Amino acid sequence: MMDSFPPQLLQPLPYLTSHLVGVGGTLKEQPEDFVVEEIPAYEPSGSGEHLFLWIEKRDLSAEELLRRIAAACRIPPSEIGSAGMKDRRGITRQYLSVPLKSAGEITSAESESLHILRAVPHGNKLRTGHLRGNKFEILLRTAPGQLEAAERIASELRVTGFPNYFGDQRFGRDRENLEWGYGLLTGSHTVRRIPFSRRKFLLRLYLSSIQSALFNLALAERLLNGTIRQVLAGDVLQVVSTGGPFVSTDPQIDQERLLAGEVAVSGPIFGPRMKAPSGDPADWEARLQASLGLISEHWTRFPQ
Repeated sequence: MMDSFPPQLLQPLPYLTSHLVGVGGTLKEQPEDFVVEEIPAYEPSGSGEHLFLWIEKRDLSAEELLRRIAAACRIPPSEIGSAGMKDRRGITRQYLSVPLKSAGEITSAESESLHILRAVPHGNKLRTGHLRGNKFEILLRTAPGQLEAAERIASELRVTGFPNYFGDQRFGRDRENLEWGYGLLTGSHTVRRIPFSRRKFLLRLYLSSIQSALFNLALAERLLNGTIRQVLAGDVLQVVSTGGPFVSTDPQIDQERLLAGEVAVSGPIFGPRMKAPSGDPADWEARLQASLGLISEHWTRFPQ
């Protein structure tokens, strides 16, 4: 680990329900214990120069998935579109896009760990973030007799919502992805040190890792200061039905919409394309970056 790596990036995150007794148990003992399915932002139209593939993978990393699809279609991985990366350990279903010319080749990617469930043409390539969200089915093992405790926690979450931290798998073994992401931003690591054959994928992964860690810290701050369910002037909110972001200029009205489930408070995914907050939320986020030795200009070298 680099000497200048900020220790706060490694600190445990607070729980919303820390006042309740936890249930223990283990996650992901088997791939079937963790099932994730994308909720698409839109369905493919049925015509166009791209082919949307609804795929299911089992215990397969995002990088290996792209490698297999690229090899089957005889295309570079850069021609494959995806809305986001999914966990290796689990069963995940998501859309990918490939050029329509690959339609005759795609079935050769099929294996016990990868299935093409359907393929439909569409007019554009799938891009990062082109999804409404994800559905999860999670089985917790080795927690016998904890149903009552779990229900107490679930009852509170049904009222307050779920503080959606990014999971540790995003940060890599021994936080390697996180260290690389921070190093790339601060200049202690360079892109040229990443193997060329994996550069595009790993660069995206490393930057996503540091973005996720900063999001987690911002979320933890709001949980600790009691604003997790409070709309502040300048907050970036998202419309639940569409995912569309906007900056709150009338917190009183938007607070009512929040309690009604129409909007949600968002957190920062730092980068040139992030919709910026204003007022106190903007000041908080600037202080968060500064506490880690980062400024907004660090992100401009990596437009994504």
